[in-house]
Amino acid sequence: MLHAWLAFIPVAALLTVTPGVSTALVVRSAARDGQRAARVIILGNSLAIFAWAVLAAVGVAAVVAASAEAYAVVKLVGAVVLVVLGLQALLRHRDVTPAPEPAGGHLRDGLLTGLANPKLGVFFAALFPQFVPEGAPLLPMALAMAATIVALDLAYFTALAWLVTRARRAFVEGPWARRVEQLTGAVLVGLGVRLALEER
Repeated sequence: MLHAWLAFIPVAALLTVTPGVSTALVVRSAARDGQRAARVIILGNSLAIFAWAVLAAVGVAAVVAASAEAYAVVKLVGAVVLVVLGLQALLRHRDVTPAPEPAGGHLRDGLLTGLANPKLGVFFAALFPQFVPEGAPLLPMALAMAATIVALDLAYFTALAWLVTRARRAFVEGPWARRVEQLTGAVLVGLGVRLALEER
């Protein structure tokens, strides 16, 4: 089992550093509300990843992956969440300094965007069996692999949030604040539209 877990680590690292929804959310929250807000987003995202891993281990994610209807429902929910978050950023009045969101809002955003991403379910359902040795129990191995992804996510996104907040005073405050929020809002809308339109 140790050999299989070690072989999984590079795959998990690649998954972590590949830009996507989580990256956009972390950058947006760090630039807009600071490092503490970004950490709450990261926590919500990590909880969603762990939930999909457990679902994959018990077979629910495989049902989502196999059922076109279930996949479509989860996909559309995820697309709506992303588009709403993006439009909120795009339509916020440029002359108004946004009040920091409460921590619960950041946790909700991170958790919902992760849970509403059917690709996580498909990814775990397809990937986990390849790294589970024959005869080994699936659930403990799946939990170990999920914990590995979560640990890498926490480290990588925490470092990313720190870098963004360090650059915040020089590049984000003042006229750049609105531009950064518009950019991340447009990215979220684009990701939502792509998720809604793309094939499995």
